[in-house]
Amino acid sequence: MIDPSASLITPPPAKAGGDRLVIVAIFVLALVATAGSWFAVVALKRREQSTDVIPENQRHLVDFSLTDRTGRSITQKDVAGKFLVVDFLFTSCSLTCPVVNRHMAELQKVTASQPDVMLVSLTVDPRDDTVPVLAKYGNQFGADTNRWLLLTGAKTNLYLLISTSFLAQGDPDPLNYMPGNFVHTERIALVDPHGRVRTYFDGLQEDVADKIAGEIARLRNE
Repeated sequence: MIDPSASLITPPPAKAGGDRLVIVAIFVLALVATAGSWFAVVALKRREQSTDVIPENQRHLVDFSLTDRTGRSITQKDVAGKFLVVDFLFTSCSLTCPVVNRHMAELQKVTASQPDVMLVSLTVDPRDDTVPVLAKYGNQFGADTNRWLLLTGAKTNLYLLISTSFLAQGDPDPLNYMPGNFVHTERIALVDPHGRVRTYFDGLQEDVADKIAGEIARLRNE
């Protein structure tokens, strides 16, 4: 007599290892999605809290010697007597830096007929942001090599300039993804012809180029 159960096809044993890999992959993707949403919320909150600020303690542009993206040596004397519009970047930044520098490019167009205005971008990652890297980055935004300086140099010199003249350095913060732990790196600083930092603008605001141009016009009439 034939056992009826003998004709049934026995399913192959489950591949436990493969199932575990699938579960792990799903878990990792979920973590990445959650982390991305979390950082987006943090960035949005920081943007909402950021506004145009007049420095409480007056800051001045200190002496410096750095290198621009053409390989030229640039010192304080090369920018003396001009309105300087200064931002802070690192070229591998994919969140705030492209937005801020798009607005810098807009300002370059708005002030094209104003020879007393110069744009300056200071990298906070001089190890990776070498002269060739900054040259390529500047080309992406149409930076005029004579009107928009993208500067790099020794880390000590850069950090001294940024911390003394522009931004405070905070304690290590997992929410601050820019090298150097500088605070409010999304800001754009306006320096008057006397080397005084007059106003910090929110570089993420869509109308920031017009606001900076307007403030420059106002300061000319002081």
